[in-house]
Amino acid sequence: MRNYEVIYIVHPDLDSDAFTQLNKQVEGWIKDGKGKIEKSDIWGKRKLAYQIKKQSEGQYVLLRTEMDPSLCATLEQQFRLQESVLRFIIVALEEEAEPAA
Repeated sequence: MRNYEVIYIVHPDLDSDAFTQLNKQVEGWIKDGKGKIEKSDIWGKRKLAYQIKKQSEGQYVLLRTEMDPSLCATLEQQFRLQESVLRFIIVALEEEAEPAA
């Protein structure tokens, strides 16, 4: 199991119920793959650096997870199938080195 940050940007016009349901669905994908969600942080609606699919804003979500590396490909495939997800990125975090004695 490795530590990852999963960041995704959701269409800004998605209503709060659909947004909450999408977040639960993403968390479900991770849990179904035997991963753990250490932290879920919803950043809210923010301006994009450039337009994506004719949108200048998006709703940002950050998840800190612990999961098997093979689950990353499955997550990417699931994100690509979601029309409401504008962009996503999955980043492996470096393991913190123990301090030298």
